[in-house]
Amino acid sequence: MTLAGRIDNLGTEKAFAVADEALALIKSGATLYPFHIGDINLPTPENIVRAAERAIRDGKTGYCSNYGLGELRELLAEDVNAARGTAYTADNVAVQPGGKPVIGKFLLALMNPGDEVLFPNPGFPIYESLIGFYGGRPVPYGYLEGERNFVIDIGRLKRSLTPKTRLLILNDLHNPTGAEASPQELEEIAEIADRHDLAVLCDEAYFDLRYEGRSRSLTSLPGMRDRCVILFTFSKRFAMTGWRLGAAIGPRDVIDTMARLNVNDESCTNHFVQWAGVEALRGPRDGRRRLIRILKERRDRAAEILNAIRGVRCYRPDATFYLYPNVTDAMRAKGLTDYEAFRRAALEATGVSFCTRLHFGGQLPEETERYIRIAYGGIDLDRIVRGLNLLKDYLES
Repeated sequence: MTLAGRIDNLGTEKAFAVADEALALIKSGATLYPFHIGDINLPTPENIVRAAERAIRDGKTGYCSNYGLGELRELLAEDVNAARGTAYTADNVAVQPGGKPVIGKFLLALMNPGDEVLFPNPGFPIYESLIGFYGGRPVPYGYLEGERNFVIDIGRLKRSLTPKTRLLILNDLHNPTGAEASPQELEEIAEIADRHDLAVLCDEAYFDLRYEGRSRSLTSLPGMRDRCVILFTFSKRFAMTGWRLGAAIGPRDVIDTMARLNVNDESCTNHFVQWAGVEALRGPRDGRRRLIRILKERRDRAAEILNAIRGVRCYRPDATFYLYPNVTDAMRAKGLTDYEAFRRAALEATGVSFCTRLHFGGQLPEETERYIRIAYGGIDLDRIVRGLNLLKDYLES
């Protein structure tokens, strides 16, 4: 068989390649400290698990609406409205089998071949992959080091606009940097979207996974609700990464189109898993509070150790479960300039497995600093301390 030519435009999520490498090391008997994958090693809250089990016993194992369960759609609209000050109804919600399908269906619904799409780089690699796969032209914008955290390079974003720019992807709060847009940044993005008539995918997968402060959404700004589609996922907020449950929330005509795509792609999202989602939104929040408490403790300790390493500096974001330390001086001190050589040398010397900046898109021409991503959602606190202290010893030796 001859594969279709479009497959050449399909990328991948490179963090999974690191995960495969890590699994092979574990099978060989090596001690590994896994900071590479954006997963959570904490259990899904028990009330959510019981709800899924109850739904299976009650026969919720067949097809349901391609839009999703009515109860779940109503709860999602209420939840989003309460946090963002919006006025969505169930008609603005299409349930999805995870967050990733929202990206693809947003592009299929709104992007024509040849359209240019602004996307964050570094960023979730699936954006660039699917833009190219579906015939669009991916155009990156970057991030800069700010006073307290990374900030969007608004200047580069503006310079990248052309008459062919149709869509903008905004990942706020951001993977891999942990950045969150300030009110001023959101106002600037809203002005850009309005002036250039852009539709915006608001990837808010980490909106509710925060330790201090309150998250903000572009959809809260005047006129933006009609331009935006929200990517909502249960994965991070409720430790449900493998359950594959999410939603697209946006203008009715776009949501109707995405629900039509649902019919063609998967018919509907898993029936009994949706009832687990109903319980997640409607039931007690004790499990979620425990999740936040544990992740905050991990963040604080990891950031403390990283900032104590000579040649490393690291922000402490108020949300996500990622740290994105600058390792420029540490790499230089080890005589290494190549990202992959540095990653492998650190892995072999310490067992610490992490992703580098290059796992989140090609380096932009103006970039001179070097970064790695430390994901602490899938590793216990005691192993965080042991692993990062081994990394400290290696980098300072």
